[in-house]
Amino acid sequence: MAQPPPVSDSVPGVSRPDRPAPASPPRLWAVVLAACAGQFLVVLDVSVVNVALPSMRTDLGLSAVGLQWVLNAYTLTFAGFMLLGGRAGDLFGRKRMFLVGLGLFVAASLGGGLAQEGWQLVAARAVQGMGAAVLAPATLTILTTSFPDGPARTRAIGTWTAVGAGGGAAGGLVGGVLTDGLSWRWVLLINVPVGAVVLVAAALWLAESRGAVGRRLDVPGALLVTTGLGALAYGIVTTESYGWTSARALVPLVGGLLLLAGFVAVEARSRQPLVPLKLFRLRSVSAANAAMFANGAAQFSMWYFMSLYMQNVLGYTPIETGLGFVPQSLSIVLGSKLAPRLMQRVGARRLAIIGASLGSVGCLWQSGMHAGGGYVDTVLGPGVLMALGAGLAATPLASVATSGAAAGDQGLVSGLVNTSRTMGGALGLAVLSTVAATRIGDDHGPASQAEGYGAAFQTSTCILLGSALMMLLTLPRTDADA
Repeated sequence: MAQPPPVSDSVPGVSRPDRPAPASPPRLWAVVLAACAGQFLVVLDVSVVNVALPSMRTDLGLSAVGLQWVLNAYTLTFAGFMLLGGRAGDLFGRKRMFLVGLGLFVAASLGGGLAQEGWQLVAARAVQGMGAAVLAPATLTILTTSFPDGPARTRAIGTWTAVGAGGGAAGGLVGGVLTDGLSWRWVLLINVPVGAVVLVAAALWLAESRGAVGRRLDVPGALLVTTGLGALAYGIVTTESYGWTSARALVPLVGGLLLLAGFVAVEARSRQPLVPLKLFRLRSVSAANAAMFANGAAQFSMWYFMSLYMQNVLGYTPIETGLGFVPQSLSIVLGSKLAPRLMQRVGARRLAIIGASLGSVGCLWQSGMHAGGGYVDTVLGPGVLMALGAGLAATPLASVATSGAAAGDQGLVSGLVNTSRTMGGALGLAVLSTVAATRIGDDHGPASQAEGYGAAFQTSTCILLGSALMMLLTLPRTDADA
């Protein structure tokens, strides 16, 4: 999915970077290229597989549940281990973790591209997510520790942010071209030669840096939150086949809740927790993260369902589907770029509510999708509205979340925002896929599928309206909101 680029302070420790090592200008730009290439691969792989999903399902015999786990396996491990990956970079060295994360990401891409069974592809995607969780934090921290304060650092971070947005926006088109021209396997295999070049460049040009000493990794916390959310997602999708009262659904649902309760207990007692629970006492942090979770739950899966609709119902080829996503991708980038300016005029709180409300209008429009739909009325129009709303809402929510936190907690709070959005998206996909499958039933004809996908967007509409109401009641006002 094309998403608003992660917040620029998305790694613990970024708010107080190490003293940058002196380097010549050519080497600094080599650092920018290596860091941005790593970030591009991470963001690209969130969205690039969407267009290839129908081909993956046909080739590997994946079920509807297995298909959504091709996405969720990546997003759950990525979000669950992202904060841990940031701390690993501080402790063991950013360059080292960049190389480890990229190496793991490339190896998993190779395994996924060569998968012969559905479970092999899902497992490879999970390992990819772990590699991305180590790689993504290192890409930004390497920049902030290589450039001194001033315009050069600002330009470097701006380039990094733009590349992240571009990776998400390009995913649909790249996936369509590779799937149509070669096969779905190349949406993963393409990472191997590109990643190998970046690995060599990073090993030669990046300088090592570390954060504050005395910190430790909260591995139990990361494992508990990731497995807990994964169990919840699995339990939700199981209800599609066995119902909410069956043991097959109840066991993972209850187990997931117990694991998350264990996560809270561990974080409350840990001297150096992955997520300090005291931060949630701040109204700005708790309200903004709740809204980001809800928005992610409603909007992440729109690319998933629209890809299936265009190919399974409207009969588009993968490349036609990728081209069909271009306006939506540009719309989300536009919303992300306009948001900082609009915040100065209408305030962060109002803009976040406007963004969620606009997205809900797009989802309501999209819920009317049908087997005889055309591109303009059932793809382009609602898609642009949904994407624009997502882009407008993300930046003000991140701003509100970080506004009340102490300077030393800014990086961690920003990381929480990104994690909340991604985790919300993973659980939202599980819920909305179950809604769609229930409506589709045993009839998998184009009309039935369109009706099922429409039901998912009706649910997204309700979630976004609820999120807008929650923000109206809970988000603190800023000066511009007054």
